Amino acid sequence: MPRGEKTRYTRKQESQADHIEKGYKERGVGEKEAERRAWATVNLMSGGGKKSGSGRGKPTKKAPAKKGGRKGGSASAKRSAAARSASAKKAARTRARRAGR
Repeated sequence: MPRGEKTRYTRKQESQADHIEKGYKERGVGEKEAERRAWATVNLMSGGGKKSGSGRGKPTKKAPAKKGGRKGGSASAKRSAAARSASAKKAARTRARRAGR
């Protein structure tokens, strides 16, 4: 197997990818895009395909799997345009004042 090739996936990795892909499809993502995102997530978590051998295992990073589904910016979106503008102007004044120090 050439260096960097990630063709040897375990059954666990394949089932993880299937589960992630199913979730994307339920949210309306297309077939190919859902598969691409699912395998990208599995690769982030495990570092790609697994090779057998003693001492070659690495712990799985769970952060990429926990990342999905979060909604961002909802609090800001509920505020009026005038309130957001006032907040931005205040922040600009603060930055200008602190830059002069």
